[in-house]
Amino acid sequence: MLRLTWVQPEDLIGHELRQAAQDGREPSRIAARWKAAGGLEAPRRSGASPTQASRYLRLLAEDLLDELADLPSRLADREPTDLTRIKANCPSWPAPPTAAHRGPTPSSLEAAWLGRAAGCLLGKPVEKLPLEAIRSLARPTGNWPPTTYFTAKGVPQELLTTHPWNRRSAHTSLAENIDGMPEDDDLNYPLLNLLLLQRHGKTFTTTDVAELWLEELPAGRTFTAERLAYRNLLTGLEPPRTAAHRNPFREWIGALIRADMHGWTNPGNPAAAAEQAHRDATLTHTANGVYAAMFIAATIAQAATGTEDIHTCLATGLTVIPPASRLARAIHQAVQLAEKHGDFDTVVDELHAAHAETHWVHAIPNTALITAALTHADGDFTESISRAVSGGWDTDSNGATAGSIAGLLAGHPSVLPDHWTAPLKNRLSTSVGDFNGTGFDTLAHLTHREAVRS
Repeated sequence: MLRLTWVQPEDLIGHELRQAAQDGREPSRIAARWKAAGGLEAPRRSGASPTQASRYLRLLAEDLLDELADLPSRLADREPTDLTRIKANCPSWPAPPTAAHRGPTPSSLEAAWLGRAAGCLLGKPVEKLPLEAIRSLARPTGNWPPTTYFTAKGVPQELLTTHPWNRRSAHTSLAENIDGMPEDDDLNYPLLNLLLLQRHGKTFTTTDVAELWLEELPAGRTFTAERLAYRNLLTGLEPPRTAAHRNPFREWIGALIRADMHGWTNPGNPAAAAEQAHRDATLTHTANGVYAAMFIAATIAQAATGTEDIHTCLATGLTVIPPASRLARAIHQAVQLAEKHGDFDTVVDELHAAHAETHWVHAIPNTALITAALTHADGDFTESISRAVSGGWDTDSNGATAGSIAGLLAGHPSVLPDHWTAPLKNRLSTSVGDFNGTGFDTLAHLTHREAVRS
């Protein structure tokens, strides 16, 4: 029987109960009704429970999802989603640049694309694995912390049995199997946003994003918040309601992984990058899920000038998100931990303790980890992607974003170590548009064209 992931009401309700508790609502009575009816908790790592729920439980879950949506939140004022209110909550919102920046060169953008791919590829075989499993698989090969792609060679069989690699990725992302960059949503979304800018320019609307997805993005290539927003579009809902309706993943990491293109194409203008990211993100996300995308877009826009260090770039990213938000507090804590501890494993352990009750795909812990990795690595490419992936949680997405930023700061593909870039073979696999098989040099030139287009 087909168990469609990330959309079944009986699987969504557990996630929404957790989301409600985190975003300032009081869901305990609804949680008690669900439990009393025999409802299960949300699946811990997969998107669907192993058995089909009864018709009664499915209908009850739908009703309870709607009841949860009507509960008031005590955090509503400090964590708005509307852009005007976000700006009102940001006392240091960046001013428009007074002069044009030279912006990223095609070479620096190629380094960013390659960095995004390499970081993603490093994280793919260990995605969904618990932190200790990642450490256990890497140590027998002498690759901890990881300084090259993971390998199964030298890993004891009993470890592989206990902690199997990600089943969908191992055959394309372990060192002995890599043959170009395999398809991944962390690369599909930058491609979609490249198409978005080619068709609509930087004044695109959220509706333009929605229409592009329906035309170019296969539904089966979406996950969590994106899949539910896609479903909502197909039922006739329009943005921004697509982000909120029965979507417990609206503060997860999906909008963040779509943010790079908005930063790459707005060099020296973090406010414009954040506003573009907001228009993109509000198709699928609210509040901290949107802030994570805005933070990354603004950070990259500052990095795209080629004149700033990673610490200045991250500080710039913080100016576009409400300082009283949960995300801002998590980012500040991540920076403090990275500056305090010389051993990054200690940083990771403290982050995992601080976010123990948050799902592994949630935007808040993953953004904090990306920030800690970049801070601790001082922008160095290998150390940035190594730390981002070694921290667990959404390993491929975190490696991709850290790699994009560190690659952009590196400034040229030749600066990136060859053992990361050579296996990519300047070839990207994707189901988006006509990009399958395209080289990263070509993508860099296409991106540069959008960065300089007025």
